[in-house]
Amino acid sequence: MNKNLWLLAAAQGLFLTNNVVFIAINGLVGLSLAPLGWMATLPVMGYVVGGALSTPLVARTQSAFGRKVSFQIGLLVALGSALLCAWAVMDHNFWLLVAATVIAGYYSANGQLYRFAAAELSAPAFREKAISLVLAGGLVGAVLGPNLASRTRTLFDVPFVGAYLSLAVVALLSMAVMAWVRFPPVPPKAASADPGRPLSVIMRQPVFIVATAGAALGYGVMNLLMAATPLAMQVCGFPF
Repeated sequence: MNKNLWLLAAAQGLFLTNNVVFIAINGLVGLSLAPLGWMATLPVMGYVVGGALSTPLVARTQSAFGRKVSFQIGLLVALGSALLCAWAVMDHNFWLLVAATVIAGYYSANGQLYRFAAAELSAPAFREKAISLVLAGGLVGAVLGPNLASRTRTLFDVPFVGAYLSLAVVALLSMAVMAWVRFPPVPPKAASADPGRPLSVIMRQPVFIVATAGAALGYGVMNLLMAATPLAMQVCGFPF
């Protein structure tokens, strides 16, 4: 099997590790720093909003610089935002934490494209399996993420600083993995190339509306459950 696909699956696992740790701790850290209780989940929302806002920029960098450079830029942002989160917690600065998670959303928007890059690294007959393999790599994050958060939460006097710093290490590890992936070169753009349909036309298609509504509902339910659960467990007195 293509070595590049295994490397991309590993990058996907590290990406999901970042996501799981963020979801597990951002609400709890937000609760400890927020001026009002209802603001506790703003750092969780910041990650999602940052990903949405970054999507057009990521598309431009992917088109201009290719997959590899764009993915490495996303990992640099992941590294910087994790360090910024750690600084915000040490400084007890809630709004800096929210800003850091919004910035981290750029990495989220980049990581969402790993699965599509997998299709470009394999033969047409194997593309569906390639995408499935990369997505399956995310199971690593489901196991590694909670354990990483639990073991690094109390490394420093201020709770959760160690967890954010561990995500900086995860970003560095992912950069090393991505450095070994070989992507196809960016094809040159012909002067007469079809620019494609404008977004306003695409958004009026029924298939687009249904797909967007389904994604919005799915992500809404997922974020509700994943953001509320750590807070509810803490309020009920369960250990982290």
